Amino acid sequence: MKHLCLFDVDGTLTKPRNVIDDDMKKFLNENVKAVFDMAIVGGSDYSKISEQMGGEDGLKDFVYVFSENGLIARKNGEIIGKQLIQNYVGEAQLQEFINFSLNYMSKLILPVKRGTFIEFRTGLINLCPVGRSCSQSEREQFADYDRTHCIRQKFIEAIRKQFPDLPLTYCIGGQISIDVFPPGWDKTYCLKYLDDYSVIHFFGDKTQPGGNDFEISKSPRVNAHTVCGPDDTMNQLKEILKNQ
Repeated sequence: MKHLCLFDVDGTLTKPRNVIDDDMKKFLNENVKAVFDMAIVGGSDYSKISEQMGGEDGLKDFVYVFSENGLIARKNGEIIGKQLIQNYVGEAQLQEFINFSLNYMSKLILPVKRGTFIEFRTGLINLCPVGRSCSQSEREQFADYDRTHCIRQKFIEAIRKQFPDLPLTYCIGGQISIDVFPPGWDKTYCLKYLDDYSVIHFFGDKTQPGGNDFEISKSPRVNAHTVCGPDDTMNQLKEILKNQ
């Protein structure tokens, strides 16, 4: 009976958009890997996940790497599955959606605005009101501002009002952005590749409704562990390992 530890990245294995620290990397390699297979599932694309894990060498300890919620799936470094959002939604609807989103964000007044407000990925679209090229301090500034003013939640409500019939799901991800994808293309999508595992421990920090870890945390296939940062992830893993 195979057991797996499946990890979100931002806020779980790393601080948001930071690189995994040496203590976490050593703990996973020397302790967790000895007992469990390990996998990663993140909303970011593969290059960002690789960067946060310290490069591709940092991913070799993980049997599976699921980027873009698992819409791009890798096993032992090889791609085993891929989904394209444009094939599902269609170019005409995508352009209407993108144009509305750009127009909406152009009217927002925020503490700062930088660049790359829409990132078109393979399996999802990432909307970022502050701009993905913001600095770490600007990222944290926006996160604080968003907690008070609900910028992202109001953005989602505006999209749903404008496109009530558009077959897309909207999830608040990380500190600064919104992930947009077809229904069912949330992080539960990666579970289709994990039928060999009788026990799956999932660790994520955005398990509240509307967070991008919510759906998978509610799946009956996983034992969900809500964490508040890398230190908490390590502490919860230590408790699990005590019982193995």
